[in-house]
Amino acid sequence: MIEQHYLDDSLQQLRKLKAQAEQAIAQTSDEHFFATLDPEANSIALIMKHMAGNMRSRWTDFLTTDGEKPDRERDREFETGAGDTRASIAAQWQEGWARVLNTIALLAPDDLSKTVYVRGEAHSVLEAINRQTSHYAAHVGQIVLLAKHYAGAKWKTLSIPRGKSKEFDVSKSGAPYGVKENK
Repeated sequence: MIEQHYLDDSLQQLRKLKAQAEQAIAQTSDEHFFATLDPEANSIALIMKHMAGNMRSRWTDFLTTDGEKPDRERDREFETGAGDTRASIAAQWQEGWARVLNTIALLAPDDLSKTVYVRGEAHSVLEAINRQTSHYAAHVGQIVLLAKHYAGAKWKTLSIPRGKSKEFDVSKSGAPYGVKENK
């Protein structure tokens, strides 16, 4: 059933985004975790804090309440507070991701056509999942870019290393790219 495949794939893609961000964050010092490139930029910490706030709001009572909860203070997600430490932000991040992944894991194929609301705007569940996945992917890209920038030459790639594409293509099939093995 395509609906179940969609839900399963959504979970898989979201888990990949989470893992990619966490691999990048692990390469970041505490100093760089909170650093900004300029006064208008967000740090890795603030991006994580924003994502966690968004996840809590969007995925709490997902099918029954508006995804923008009345107690959410979105603007504060972009401010470093006195109690904000790497550990406290990481805990919010983990809680947010758990909420996303657990909620989607509990959805049934029939739920995809149900209507949910975000700031009063109607979305099918499928549309809401896609909206959030693209939002999270954009922010994970920001995290990876910042972490790579700060790591410099110490950066350990999260994908195929530069100049290694042909070797990667060979390793996937055992034969050079475009050559099919006879079995």
